[in-house]
Amino acid sequence: MNQSLTAILGLYNDKAPLEEAHTIPAPWYVDPAIAALEQQQVFGGTWQAIGRIDQVAKHGDYFTTELAGEPILAVRDADGVLRAFYNVCRHHAAAVATAPCGQAQSFRCPYHGWNYGLDGTLKGTPEFTGVCNFDRSSNGLVPLAIDTWENFVFINLTPNPSSLHHFLGNMMERVTPLNLNSLQFHSQRSYTLNCNWKVYVDNYLDGGYHVPHLHKGLNSVLDYTRYTIENGEHYCLQSSPMVASDKDAAIATTRKGNRAHYFWLYPNFMINIYEGVTDTNLVLPLGPDKCRVVFDFFFTHIDEEHEEHNAASIATSDKVQDEDLAICESVQRGLTSRAYIAGRLSVRREAGEHLFHRLLAHSLKNESAS
Repeated sequence: MNQSLTAILGLYNDKAPLEEAHTIPAPWYVDPAIAALEQQQVFGGTWQAIGRIDQVAKHGDYFTTELAGEPILAVRDADGVLRAFYNVCRHHAAAVATAPCGQAQSFRCPYHGWNYGLDGTLKGTPEFTGVCNFDRSSNGLVPLAIDTWENFVFINLTPNPSSLHHFLGNMMERVTPLNLNSLQFHSQRSYTLNCNWKVYVDNYLDGGYHVPHLHKGLNSVLDYTRYTIENGEHYCLQSSPMVASDKDAAIATTRKGNRAHYFWLYPNFMINIYEGVTDTNLVLPLGPDKCRVVFDFFFTHIDEEHEEHNAASIATSDKVQDEDLAICESVQRGLTSRAYIAGRLSVRREAGEHLFHRLLAHSLKNESAS
């Protein structure tokens, strides 16, 4: 690690208790060296949500994605086993699966025709007669750790990581009673923000601190005074009782139930749960000052009869997202100012943000969170 990067990492004291803690410093949000280290240590070193189980429900179903700069292929093989591989041909490194998703009996590299089974084994190598000391069995697609939880597919780029269930810890037992498996996937939307990915996560984890000021419609159906924050080892649960309100009709009709639950899983996955409505947010870095937030929307019913309600719910999410987008981009601009280095944290509201910053520091300082 170069001296400059070591100095930047040293600006943050991850041992300070919440009442004495500062936020991570501004250079962590703007320095390209930090962004590069995060790709390796954070996104390449933890369990990452990459898709949904419904995308690989049947034999031969597959989808492709990218994680930490690596091309990824997830597939349900002929025996029903869910597998993940680097989407890289072992011959000359082309992608063997070129579509975002689909159904396949095998994967044939479009470059030179090398053929791979759904289990990753190398099946065919055209015009390879005469090649010496070539072991076909050791030239299959390179596998990755893959597992599922609730509706979601996770992978880990780390060799021999601890299990996904170990990483989730008691978050599993907190989520199970909320019956996420009873909901059906509806649609996906993606937003690009001109801010560092951590700015978006910070905003999510401020314990509702910004809600009365920025999200007045959402605030009208939450009991802000009884908003709670609970930290696990690798997750935070923010939760609030819900109240009846006529201040915002769109919010009132799409955000119902006894309680709202907002789960965050380190480093970048969020699950927002209301009665009959759930959306997930996956925050992906696109550079030091840009990120993409992918929303998946789930509802109890996704038939034509309920489409008006579902569309209204997504419109409500869009409104809240627009409000968050504007403030996150404002924060990113402020982080480059000579007037700002780091801020203090609210003991009442920002325990989740404190957890995030400490876990991030551990990852960047080679203390694996996998």
